[in-house]
Amino acid sequence: MFSLEEKTTNKTCSGYQDQHPHTILYNILSWRDSDYLNDKLNSNSGVHSCHCEQRRAVCLKDPKATCQVASGVLVKTICFMRSLPSFSQLPLGDQLSLLRHSWVPLFVLGLAQERIVFEVTDVPNSSILRQILLRPGLSEKEVDQPTLARVHRLKSYLHQLWDLDLSPREYAYLKGAMLFNPVVQGLSAVLFIEGLQQEAQEALRQAVHLLHPEDASRFRHILLAASAILNISHSLVTKLFFKPVIGNANMLHLLTEMLFVQ
Repeated sequence: MFSLEEKTTNKTCSGYQDQHPHTILYNILSWRDSDYLNDKLNSNSGVHSCHCEQRRAVCLKDPKATCQVASGVLVKTICFMRSLPSFSQLPLGDQLSLLRHSWVPLFVLGLAQERIVFEVTDVPNSSILRQILLRPGLSEKEVDQPTLARVHRLKSYLHQLWDLDLSPREYAYLKGAMLFNPVVQGLSAVLFIEGLQQEAQEALRQAVHLLHPEDASRFRHILLAASAILNISHSLVTKLFFKPVIGNANMLHLLTEMLFVQ
């Protein structure tokens, strides 16, 4: 019913090469074979203790290179979903709901698996901009601008996963467990999806025991690290990694097109 055994290596899927060369979607997908996919960007941004510093608005220091890497990871994420027969057999509405809910956690797992690092820098004129945006009564969440604190939190989650040094098999089963989430609202095949998640978690537990029989706490630590990335905001990931490419285009619409393109 749910098999990821053959999906533990990074492979890109076919079917993306007939896109029009001037579309946003083509620009994202055409980066899938970029040499950047196997490169890591150096990171030397420090941690600031001042609360004001943490609230600084930031953006990618090298958006061209980082967005190319991120786009490649995103394509692999969508290919992972497309490659699972158990996902493709779900009702269309359930596929869309799971896509909407899980693409960010799966993307972050992809960043961790590829060991992608990145740097950020201050948004030009950010102090003036924030004085306007963060007017009285407007919260940080409402502004939803990437800040140093939010990026630092994302990086800390990546480091937690790197410290675990997951194998490709562990990553694959963990992605399956996070994709098939029965608590997503509006699902029609809840029991089936719950069964798929349980199957993926059991496969992960067995893989962990096989690879690390001496580490009794590893499975629990993996699940804790995975649960932490559920706190990452979709808007943070979209604005930080993809807005330089897609502008004001709707990210979910692009993801849906990528998932169902033939």
